[in-house]
Amino acid sequence: MTRLALAALWVLACGLCHALTYSNAYVSPRNKERARRDATTYIILHTTEGEAKPSLSKLSKNGEAHYCVDRDGKVYRIVDRSRVAYHCGVSMWQGRRNLDDVSVGIEVVGYHDRALTRAQYAALRELVLALQKIYGVKDANVMPHAQVAYGTPNRWHPRRHRGRKRCGMGYATPAVRRLLGLDERWLADPDVKARRLVVGDAYLAQVLYAKNGERLLPYKLPSATAGQSAKPAPRAAEGPRTYVIAKGQTAWDVARDAYNAASTLYVFPDGRKITGDKVRDWEGLTVGTKVILGDADASGSPLQTLAKGAHPRRLIGEAVFAQDTWYIRPTGGSVRGSALNEKTLAAMPPGTKILVGYARGGPVTSKRLPAQICPTQWDAPDTFYLMPGKPLCPSGEIDMKRVPPGTLVFYRN
Repeated sequence: MTRLALAALWVLACGLCHALTYSNAYVSPRNKERARRDATTYIILHTTEGEAKPSLSKLSKNGEAHYCVDRDGKVYRIVDRSRVAYHCGVSMWQGRRNLDDVSVGIEVVGYHDRALTRAQYAALRELVLALQKIYGVKDANVMPHAQVAYGTPNRWHPRRHRGRKRCGMGYATPAVRRLLGLDERWLADPDVKARRLVVGDAYLAQVLYAKNGERLLPYKLPSATAGQSAKPAPRAAEGPRTYVIAKGQTAWDVARDAYNAASTLYVFPDGRKITGDKVRDWEGLTVGTKVILGDADASGSPLQTLAKGAHPRRLIGEAVFAQDTWYIRPTGGSVRGSALNEKTLAAMPPGTKILVGYARGGPVTSKRLPAQICPTQWDAPDTFYLMPGKPLCPSGEIDMKRVPPGTLVFYRN
């Protein structure tokens, strides 16, 4: 009997039978602009970290996934499965970076610290099996975003590190993989083992690789009771999540790469409020400060801003002199980290923008457009443009049909 047939019998026995339905209601307007993938090696599973409507709107607007599975098991197409979708961001596996170029991304409405519904597990399993059959993706290479995402150096981690996100971390555990019909999984992180990365989140590493990692999850898996396939498992109330900074915790520990996002709100014990993009004194976030994370997986900008009196090393650690670190001065112009020394680094003026892990392309000309400079990333949310006489800004804030000559493009390396 084939693996697919065995999986189908197991599903029927457990009461998780589900008729997969697709909707084109949120097909991305970016779809036809996206390049076609040359290869598909991975299937990356996500949790939206937000509710259905704002998540689907964001995914569609930016073309950030190929599919999204709603709580009732309905599957929405976002970007054509053969094209590139920007769902992995800063990612690496076995030394290969930019996994968007070689993967299909599936978002599931929900949170990494709450259970999914039975209908979602059933729909996700069927969708994954269908994609595996099309692309020949091995079971082990169906992985959560948390497993492949990595963080560039920041004020808390001086080196590149695994643990930038906990998105979908439960998908790596043996119990959840059984629900999805997956027999194999990775037992260790090859990039940490090769010292390309360090562990930045010990708890996440335990969930991903422990023999019984599901015991560490902050929720219980749904029971497979026949006749209740659409009933949601017990979970916390929906909506934005609130956490509290405690002793020994930093803003990064709580909010990850959304720590400096405009949609992340910090509420001090005395009632004062400030959004992540306005915080300058991160050490000044006192114990008891509430952290409210916005909907739709608010991902913190990779852009760092140098504050008055601050040294770049406090922001990006060992990456200050890296070949792929760029400094954009407030008066205009950019310089690569490897072109600096201790004296010129310390002299960087307040307001300098810093990008880590980026390449610089350009300048734009009438015969060399952004799509030719970086074909698969020219309109990515984390691609930045430096136009003559203007401040650095992300692709989503400019008219891509009117990019002036002389513009420089900064995109993920």
